[in-house]
Amino acid sequence: MSQDKAPNPRLLSRFWRDYLRPQAGFIGLAFLLMLIEGATLGALSKAIEPLFDQVFTEGDRAALMTVGLAIFGLFAIRGLATIASRTVISAVTQKVAAAMQSALLRHLLTLEGRFFQENPPGALIERVQGDTMAVQGIWSALVSGIGRDLFSLIFLFAVALSIDPVWTLAALIGAPLLILPSLVVQRYIRRKVVHLRDQAGLRATRLDEIFHGIQAVKLNRMEAYQAGRFDRVLGLIRRAEVKIMAGRALMPGMMDFVTGFGFFAVLLMAGGQIASGERTTGEFMSFFTAMSLTFQPMRRLGDLSGSWQVAAASLERIYRLLDTRPAQTRPATSTARPAPGAPEIVFQDVTFAHGDQPVLRGLSFTAKAGATTAIVGASGAGKSTVFQLLTGLMDPGSGRILIGGVDSTALSLPDQRALFASVTQDAALFDETLRENIELGQPLPESRLQTALAMAHVSDFLPNLPQGVDTPVGPRGAALSGGQKQRVAIARALAQDAPVLLLDEATSALDAASEAAIADALARAAQGRTTLVIAHRLATVREADHIIVMDQGRVVEQGPHEALLAQGGAYARLHALQFKG
Repeated sequence: MSQDKAPNPRLLSRFWRDYLRPQAGFIGLAFLLMLIEGATLGALSKAIEPLFDQVFTEGDRAALMTVGLAIFGLFAIRGLATIASRTVISAVTQKVAAAMQSALLRHLLTLEGRFFQENPPGALIERVQGDTMAVQGIWSALVSGIGRDLFSLIFLFAVALSIDPVWTLAALIGAPLLILPSLVVQRYIRRKVVHLRDQAGLRATRLDEIFHGIQAVKLNRMEAYQAGRFDRVLGLIRRAEVKIMAGRALMPGMMDFVTGFGFFAVLLMAGGQIASGERTTGEFMSFFTAMSLTFQPMRRLGDLSGSWQVAAASLERIYRLLDTRPAQTRPATSTARPAPGAPEIVFQDVTFAHGDQPVLRGLSFTAKAGATTAIVGASGAGKSTVFQLLTGLMDPGSGRILIGGVDSTALSLPDQRALFASVTQDAALFDETLRENIELGQPLPESRLQTALAMAHVSDFLPNLPQGVDTPVGPRGAALSGGQKQRVAIARALAQDAPVLLLDEATSALDAASEAAIADALARAAQGRTTLVIAHRLATVREADHIIVMDQGRVVEQGPHEALLAQGGAYARLHALQFKG
């Protein structure tokens, strides 16, 4: 959608259907309350007429009490209606914002790994938080504007027209002059808002990278450099915000000018009529009050057009994201499943590329059921891509991956991923308790949890944690050491009842003694499972049943450790480089 055009009506209808229609009852109640609120303004301006004509001019003391109580009652009704309407509107806008944020996150979680490689976390956080908050703010203002302000204007203009239609027309004589400037200003604001939202995403990305890479920032003395980059983004945001605010302020400012001109015209007309006795002071004061009370609602409605442009840009970004579909085409329900037990895994002429850069070039190998298969090779050989394809984080460009004789494309993604328990170099822990990081939302029997803790040697440091297994581990496991985090990740894999174990340098963050103990635990855990090991240190794969040597996305050698050494090929050269001392 072009950012210069008005919002797509289809987009607005989707927003109504998806988020507002479930709240239609509450929105209707809010409109009713604001109708009462607006009606009281018209009644207040009408009550001014008897106050001046009967009480102030004629001195009718009996009317004083009646008019005074009527005005007090109107203010009381207006106050109660205001409290109730704003409470209901707040409840609606909070529910709508929460529903949008939940829908966005749930949709993002369905997208494949490549999407997250192309879209930085900060930009996605800004979509989920910043854009939804912008839409939330406009719907609160829009409902209030249509309800309270529009209804108020209708009743106030009704009072003004009932007193003198000519005076009313004179007060509005300059209104048509606002139409063309309004259209120009709205298009200007829309362009600036789109730019602002992009820069806000970049700001969130910069913060995400700084805080997650704070150790590298400090070790490399990058504080001033990173602060300077952040300042440049802030400068772009500041200038965009100022331009947007100037554009939004232009309409209320022009409306003030037009309103002042209208009042001047009315005074010229009404002054002579009152002096000649054609009109009473009460009529003029009632008219003047009604038109004065329109001042603030008209200003708010004038600002509403600018606010709408802010929300419309965010709404477009939200629906563009919701309309992004996963590149992977998998069945919602598996059409075939591997037989129970450890499956055989076969790659048949598999290719994969990142854009135009090929990674796997016709990769073919077999990992036997119940055996340990190690995958080794230089950096960039495609070893990690094998794991991403196995777990459905990405799909191959061509070729087939068979798991227990079943083509992976016949499996739903949840079913495929349930076949694998994995431990990677980067032990991904969440800001939750140690127990929650192992259970991953699937409560375990206490005996099974304790067995996994013991096998992974987490029990060795558990007594030192203040709340034991229920101790929070901090953001990304910051409360634990690198070795402790990796032990927790290993315990997580051991606790899962998955027939395939994937290990990517699972013991790389451990000291020699812990590595030997956990290597023995992993060997026991591998019993009855098919195990695939990505290894950079060849010392960790000597006991593997089968070793696959990869280079530039192909298998160049395979066999057991001793046989590969005897061949004197690629594996022997890698071995010599690591053990030449």
